[in-house]
Amino acid sequence: MSFERMSLGKWGEDTAVNYLRHAGFKIITRNYQHIFGEIDIVAIKDGTYIFIEVKTRRSVRYGHPAEAVTLRKKRQISKAALEYVTRHQLSDYPMRFDVVSVIKKPEGTEISHLESAFDAILY
Repeated sequence: MSFERMSLGKWGEDTAVNYLRHAGFKIITRNYQHIFGEIDIVAIKDGTYIFIEVKTRRSVRYGHPAEAVTLRKKRQISKAALEYVTRHQLSDYPMRFDVVSVIKKPEGTEISHLESAFDAILY
């Protein structure tokens, strides 16, 4: 991955974190790594643990950023979330999977937040 893409991705995650904090989310951790994959953001709001994938683009020329969350990526996030929940003994808490899309346009930034974007996929 090029430095420019990594830089855009980091900027997008930072932008998403600021957006989420202003929306009342408490950020628990960022870039949670596990053998199955990475979770960009783990947050909590109203007693629900939320596992958030952030997708950042410069345009929608090749589709909306949220469309880039493939079945494979959903599986990876789901498995990493299961490990996180098990490790932190959170199985009694509700959880969900969200996607935050960030589009960095010359005229400004567009953020969209899709709550409950997908269900856990563990097969």
